[in-house]
Amino acid sequence: MGNVTMRAKDAIFAALAECYITIGTRRYKFMQAINLEAKFEKNKTEVPILGKTGKGNKASGWKGTGSATFHYNTSIFRQMMLQYKDTGEDIYFEIQISNEDKGSAVGRQTIILMDCNIDGGILAKFDADGEYLDEDVDFTFEDFKMPEAFKDLEGFLTN
Repeated sequence: MGNVTMRAKDAIFAALAECYITIGTRRYKFMQAINLEAKFEKNKTEVPILGKTGKGNKASGWKGTGSATFHYNTSIFRQMMLQYKDTGEDIYFEIQISNEDKGSAVGRQTIILMDCNIDGGILAKFDADGEYLDEDVDFTFEDFKMPEAFKDLEGFLTN
């Protein structure tokens, strides 16, 4: 097959994404998003093995964490914090992220993060010297699914 390389057109343009947030029965097209990153981290337990000088590693669960930056022009996160302060009821929600660059051969990938919960957030903000206001939000999630996956590029699979 020779030396196959990725074509530049198959890189996904970073801004070509969609982000939706579903809180209860309300679904928001979250065009305020500047960036978002969700991480899956496996918990591992070291396992001693007789006859070996090193230890093995056994997966023993996982956790989901994320961070995002949004334009500071929506109150939904502050409303979540206010509801928690006033009632003690915490808000869990879903985030759906789709990446699709029509110029790329890989197609579309969609990830849905379930049972998301913010760690906290900004209540008020200004910056007399700034150009625009944004806010960072850290969150956790308890499950995820991938209803759409990128296609393999030609030459990626070798057997």
